[in-house]
Amino acid sequence: MDAFLFLILFSSTLLSINAFEGTCTMMQCGDGAPKIQFPFQVKGLQLQHCGRPGFELVCKDNITFIPFPSYNGDLVVKSISYHTKSLSLLDPKNCVHEVFLNLNLSLTPFHYYYALKNYTYLNCSSRLISSSFTEIPCLSGSKYHVYTVEPSLAIPNSCRPVKTVAIPFQYSPYLADNSFGLGLSWDLPGSEDCEANGGHCGLKDKTGCFNLSHDIVFSIGIFIFAMVVATVTIIRIYHSKKIHCQDEEKYSTVVEKLEDYNQILKRSK
Repeated sequence: MDAFLFLILFSSTLLSINAFEGTCTMMQCGDGAPKIQFPFQVKGLQLQHCGRPGFELVCKDNITFIPFPSYNGDLVVKSISYHTKSLSLLDPKNCVHEVFLNLNLSLTPFHYYYALKNYTYLNCSSRLISSSFTEIPCLSGSKYHVYTVEPSLAIPNSCRPVKTVAIPFQYSPYLADNSFGLGLSWDLPGSEDCEANGGHCGLKDKTGCFNLSHDIVFSIGIFIFAMVVATVTIIRIYHSKKIHCQDEEKYSTVVEKLEDYNQILKRSK
């Protein structure tokens, strides 16, 4: 009984230590996948305090994805740099321009990594020959053609403007490349200081991180283990005294019965 109780309490100690140390540790969706740590968290696999709101990632088939409310689909996380606070994304449909047209970063904690430049998307009924217009194959069809153009240029009669969006200037030479990645960055001061000091970062109310170093976790483990030993000792002492009291009660009962028997014998004489 004591051994079983000790095993249960000892297991609880290990689980308590793991709750402090292991809940918000670095994760990966697969071999070679980006390392995931604060301010990011893996949705469904980590507790909410392990990351900031808006930094939820999803693991699917060993690939890391990030969902955006304004975009119809998840983007692949190619890499994450915690030093520069940036991440490189890929559109699994190989159409980064669809992302440019639909992604609203004002609803997220991110912003474009590179400086922005306005471009207008045109929907044209016929193909344009001018080099000033860059066709977007992934948005074009058999009966229409989609182009990007600088807003200062005149719009041909066969075209109508769809939308003017701010595109990172770095993408200008690659506007015809549908597979080109997307660079985003975030601003979240303090998280790198937490890791540098040996802490495990995660939400604590609305501020920084849990500064639980290995020494602190070890001390907590020792304290919990000592409490376990003390609890087991107290239970054993209580159990021993209870048995002793029960034995004394049995002895007293036997003595009383013997005395009663002696009284009966004396009376019979």
